[in-house]
Amino acid sequence: MGRIFVVELEGRCYKCKFCKTHLALVSDCVSRGFHCRRGKAYLFNNAVNTTIGALEERLMLSGLHTVADIFCCCCGQIVGWKYESAHEKSQKYKEGKFVLERGRIVDEVDFSTEFFVDSRPSMSSDADDV
Repeated sequence: MGRIFVVELEGRCYKCKFCKTHLALVSDCVSRGFHCRRGKAYLFNNAVNTTIGALEERLMLSGLHTVADIFCCCCGQIVGWKYESAHEKSQKYKEGKFVLERGRIVDEVDFSTEFFVDSRPSMSSDADDV
């Protein structure tokens, strides 16, 4: 097996949830209105650091498509699929684009901003200071 060269994206990006490898730029997101078996999914013009599985015909909500599953090149987890061809004219815009499943990717905002909220009642008040 050869050496894996990982592309580091410049700017805000989505990463593999499992190993944090860069997968796609936020600016390359075409649509956030896609769905998959596991929940929400996003359509991208481009994705990096992925390997492509075997082509297969898949009947989806929008019709019959030729797709290939895509996997993170570092950890091997499935992260979505690539549209190779669409059989209906109205779906041709998807050809060559990538779908990343929202439950398998993280945005830098997802794990870099954690908030702590103190829900305990306050032990002092302004009236106590008088």
